[in-house]
Amino acid sequence: MADHYAALGVSRDATVDEIKRAYRKLARELHPDVNPDPSAEERFKEVSTAYEVLSDAEKRQMYDLGADPFSGTGFNGAAGFGFGDIVDAFFGGGGQRGPIPRRRRGQDALIRVNITLEEAAFGATRDLNIDTAIECGVCNGAGTAANTSVVECSMCRGRGEVQQVQRSFIGQVMTAHRCPQCNGFGNLLPHPCLECVGDGRVRTRVNIAIKIPPGVEDGSRMQMTGHGEVGPGGGPKGDLYVEFVQKEHPVFQRRGDQLHATLPLPMTAAALGATMEVETLDGPVSVNIKPGTQSGTAITLAGHGMPRLGRSGRGDLIIHLAVQTPTALTSEQEALLRQLATLRDEEKPDATLHEHSNGLFGKIKDVFTGR
Repeated sequence: MADHYAALGVSRDATVDEIKRAYRKLARELHPDVNPDPSAEERFKEVSTAYEVLSDAEKRQMYDLGADPFSGTGFNGAAGFGFGDIVDAFFGGGGQRGPIPRRRRGQDALIRVNITLEEAAFGATRDLNIDTAIECGVCNGAGTAANTSVVECSMCRGRGEVQQVQRSFIGQVMTAHRCPQCNGFGNLLPHPCLECVGDGRVRTRVNIAIKIPPGVEDGSRMQMTGHGEVGPGGGPKGDLYVEFVQKEHPVFQRRGDQLHATLPLPMTAAALGATMEVETLDGPVSVNIKPGTQSGTAITLAGHGMPRLGRSGRGDLIIHLAVQTPTALTSEQEALLRQLATLRDEEKPDATLHEHSNGLFGKIKDVFTGR
């Protein structure tokens, strides 16, 4: 039996990509259209046969086990006949019947795109470089060399499958199997395209522009019809799915169409009231702090949240106030606070305990946990 690995100059544990690269290199050197030497033509046939065997997982396994991958009977006829063949014979198993089309739809593809909160809020256009399969520019997807075409398989006569009559414990049974010579296509490529090695497509990196819709959420997917891989034989393209992954924002926390943020508030501003300017996604907005505001109070800025995907309007921005207690006082400041405590009769604060869930910290926890 011929040594197909030696014919291609690869090791026995070579990957499919290594086998394809080796064949492509040799085919360019030995193809009759390039090399007129008669010995080169024989070598080209040897290399083509080796590639046909080693590029097909089933044929390669048979070859590695010492069987003839073109025999169509496995190892020794009836010995390769099992219970599965009997089931196929009676119940029509065995997969697709008839030849497999060389021109088929391409696979769908999925890419993940990291976006900022601002891009999710207002939308954006992003250029991406992706690795994909495109139609071979040399053979235009046909998979054959110039001025050549496919030929009918001599083993299955174009049917893509071969029938066998085998003996079993229930008698003679006729089964149909995928043709080992054409791999089920019903035809052969005697002169495959040297660029795509008969696949009708090549892999490359392409640039595409995607539009990020306003209001898109973390984990949501967008389908781009016809932007996936070109199919074998120059078949139609699959679809491209874009999954958006939103980065964490240093200020705003998103919950659906709402945004949440915390505003640190000086104790004096909470007691006396103030007007403060806060930065939102839309720019600075004035916020009025009422006198006597307590820590944990929430102020709602309507319409300053996230857009609603596919709908009109926007959610709200919820600002949670956190009153800050001074930790470093000058002697003058301490004296003023003690004077205030005396005026308010708070030199000895009330030590009555209250229910924790209804207290200040319970309210703050409920706001951020949604309870």
